[in-house]
Parts: sequence; structure tokens; C-alpha cells
Amino acid sequence: MDGILIIDKPAGITSHDVVARVRRTLKTKRVGHTGTLDPFATGVMVILVGKATRLAQFLDKDEKEYEAVVRFGFETDTGDNTGSPKSEVQGPMSIEIGQVDSALAKFRGTIMQTPPMYSAKKVEGKKLYELARKGVEIERQSVKVNISDLVILDSAFRTPHSELRMRVACSAGTYIRTLAEDVGREVGVGAHLTELRRTRAGKFKIDQAVTLDEVTESDLKPIELAVEHLPNFTLRDDRVSKTLNGMSTRDLSGTFTGGEQVRMTASTGELVAIGFYDETEKVIQPKVVLG
Repeated sequence: MDGILIIDKPAGITSHDVVARVRRTLKTKRVGHTGTLDPFATGVMVILVGKATRLAQFLDKDEKEYEAVVRFGFETDTGDNTGSPKSEVQGPMSIEIGQVDSALAKFRGTIMQTPPMYSAKKVEGKKLYELARKGVEIERQSVKVNISDLVILDSAFRTPHSELRMRVACSAGTYIRTLAEDVGREVGVGAHLTELRRTRAGKFKIDQAVTLDEVTESDLKPIELAVEHLPNFTLRDDRVSKTLNGMSTRDLSGTFTGGEQVRMTASTGELVAIGFYDETEKVIQPKVVLG
């Protein structure tokens, strides 16, 4: 059983829980995912089953898209509504949309972002959230992320705690909780996330997703979708078994460039391996074999 599942993760469970549920439902152990979602968050999780688990490296760097609700008025220790206020809770306020527009403009494009303590990011082998739960805060190195789209969807700026719903398209590794806090600081008040929904992970969108209660084997999408963006090389029938055994195949077509990743497929279209083109030897060397 091999393929790709697009799951609409519900709130209140971890990404590990999603994988465990899929394992039980499909009665298979070889299940993985291409990117975690916080327990309070919902939306697209790309789940890999069987041979597809070997292709995670080709999907986990894909751009993600979210819809998020930011509440202004105070920050929390987790950056979302599951935590406790860590700054003074400000009373009723009136934020002008112009202020928010100006703030958002500063976060479009390539920016530096500091990972939050409540995250699964590992530092010296330890997940940050494990340290945070013990009350330990350590220095984190800022990383470069890219936000390609950041727009206001709707707002309620004259409620007791003003809220903003926004759409964010960003590079993998971007923390939307951190973005919410940074926007709040730019506006001049504390802020945290109250809702987070991932609507897209790379090419996979929320309208393709099924719930955990609905999952069946028939929902598996072809593993080829994970690497369809790579150039293709069709193997002769007598090269398929050799490729599965790790042997390289000569290619003198001049189609590929040195070091380029290449799909190696059988004449039936079935994915056999992902290889790398060696320009010196004029061969495609399989690196990820799907036998």
C-alpha cells in the first residue's frame, strides 16, 4: 500500500496522533508526514504511506499557506490562545486598519524570524517546547524565511480585543505565531494567535483533503505526485531491475545538467527511483530507490 493522503487535521490532536490514526485505519506501519501542525491548528497535512515515505525530502520544503486570526491586546507564553497572558491585558482599544496595513508591509518578502520556544524545533537534540514546559528559555538563532503573500481577509478593530483574519503564504519553517507577535509589536500592542488553519502545502490544497474519520485506501494519491516537478527519464525495461539494485544508467541526450535530480520511471510510468545526473560520467545515479 503506497501513496499520498491529504488530511484535514482537526484541532486538539498532534501531528503524531494523525500519523497513528492513519496507521491504524490503513493497517500499515510505514506512515509519515511532510510537516507538523500545532495541536490547536487545523488543515492540510500531507501524509505519506508505504514507499511514499522515502519521498518526504521532496515535499517538506514546499511553500505553505494559512488563514490565521490574530488577537491584539496581549501576548501569551505560547504565542496562541492555549497559553497564559505574559503581558498586561490591555482594555478596549481601537486599532486603525491603516496601522495594520503599514505593519504587515514590513513582513512581506524575506525577513529574519526567531523560532518560538513553544515549537518542535530541536536545539542540541532537545525540542524547544520540552524546555519551555520546564520554564526554561534559551537563546534561539534567527532564521531567514520568505512571506510571499500577506493580506487582510477581514477584521474587527473595535471589539474589546481587536482581531484580524489574514492569509499568509510562506516558506517552510515560518512560524505564524511568531509573525502574529511581531505584527502586534509593530502596531504597538501585544498579540497572539487564536486560530490557525493551513489551507495549502505545496501543490496540495484543503479542497483535496479528507477527514480522519473518512480515510480509506481509495483516498491514496499516486506517489508520482510527490516528484512530478522533476524532469523525467524513462528506463528501458532491462534497466529497471538494475536501477532498483542501485546501478547507474548512461544518458547521452544532453537533457540534464550536472547534479540535477531526475525521476527514473519504467515504461509503464511507474516511479522506480530518484537519481542525480553525473555530468562527468554521463550517467544517472539512483539515490532514492522505490523497489
